[in-house]
Amino acid sequence: MAITTTNPATGETVRTFDALGDREIAERIALAAETFSSYRRTSFAQRAEWMRTAADILDDAAEDIAALITLEMGKTIKAAKAEVAKCATGARFYAEHAERFLADEPGDAGAVSAAAAYTRWQPLGPVLAVMPWNFPLWQVVRFAAPALMAGNVGLLKHASNVPQTALRLEEVFLAAGFPPGAFQTLLIGSGAVEAVLTDPRVVAATLTGSEPAGRAVAATAGREIKKTVLELGGSDPFVVMPSADLERAAAVATTARCQNNGQSCIAAKRFIVHADVAEEFARLFVKNMSSLVVGDPMDEHTDIGPLATEQGLRDVEELVDDAVGKGAEVHCGGRRVDRPGWFYPPTVVTGVTPRMRMYREEVFGPVAGLYVVPDIDAAIGLANDTDFGLGANAWTEDLAERDRFADELWAGQVFVNGMVTSYPELPFGGVRRSGYGRELGALGIREFCNAKTVWIGR
Repeated sequence: MAITTTNPATGETVRTFDALGDREIAERIALAAETFSSYRRTSFAQRAEWMRTAADILDDAAEDIAALITLEMGKTIKAAKAEVAKCATGARFYAEHAERFLADEPGDAGAVSAAAAYTRWQPLGPVLAVMPWNFPLWQVVRFAAPALMAGNVGLLKHASNVPQTALRLEEVFLAAGFPPGAFQTLLIGSGAVEAVLTDPRVVAATLTGSEPAGRAVAATAGREIKKTVLELGGSDPFVVMPSADLERAAAVATTARCQNNGQSCIAAKRFIVHADVAEEFARLFVKNMSSLVVGDPMDEHTDIGPLATEQGLRDVEELVDDAVGKGAEVHCGGRRVDRPGWFYPPTVVTGVTPRMRMYREEVFGPVAGLYVVPDIDAAIGLANDTDFGLGANAWTEDLAERDRFADELWAGQVFVNGMVTSYPELPFGGVRRSGYGRELGALGIREFCNAKTVWIGR
């Protein structure tokens, strides 16, 4: 895939970049390793000062950066501004809390016959981050902020359709005062990732993206015995029980399915509704989905912009067409919008069966599958009938049902009466084919640290 900015709203190629050659890649890895040798010894106070400055720069440049994000991958300008603001919040969170998260943890010295015993968290070195286009700033910052605050340095291989966003973030960290080599963007294709990861100076990798990409990176890292964190796809359930506030649930369901033009791993995709309230929920949900405005993503009044790539549009079309061809019913949407660019409208599909690709595959666009179940056992069974396990939503006012959902839904995070999202304060990640490891929270900053045991004799 060419390293190119293409406007998804028009299909127009805006700018194309040359990929780095082998010598240039080697120079950047060498700079990362050299920088790490001194950067790891900087104080938390110094790193925090730089990180807070980076957050200030993001706030000050929010309009321009948001416009760049929208140009490259098509999310609405409202969503892009919110993403930049979230990145500034995440940067400040780790600036404030990193030292506490990585403070020495005392052990039971007496039990191990020591004068002192503790765990010390120390950085590993240069970490390769392979990142996706759908949240082109936040996905990177939620890796970079904890990694840099821990004393690691980062090498970013971003998605090839958001090169300008990647380069802009490197500029932000440099302008904030981080030394050259602390965070570098590598404009390379996917074929160059293996060579970077096998370089002995690169000690670990994190990837957010597709399952095939995750398998490839994990396989290479496994051969090299290097740590990885993977956040892959999702087919999140959104379960609605009779006691739920249906109007609120339907409103949140609309946002949960259509956030980021439907292109989010943690977007709700399978709506599993108890039979007692299925008709009313469906009426509200279809009404809400039908009312969303599809149009120019630069317009503040637009709710749904284009899909990020032409292939992404084709993939969504194929999944919906396959379902309809096998007997499913479309209640709104269902066909690409007749205009330039890669637009697909909010769509609700019922009658999805295991024979249809939609039942198993992740739909990366604003398409909702609506299922009806007779009771909570069937709801949990259907929710868990997936290869993924990233997030799950459940709506109920029944305390016993809440406890069952929290305990029995197979997912990295379960949100009850709310929409799955990521917070800097909470660990984030998946199970099953949605990946392993955690980002964010205290767990996120510790993923790329050596938990060193220190024992001091009497």
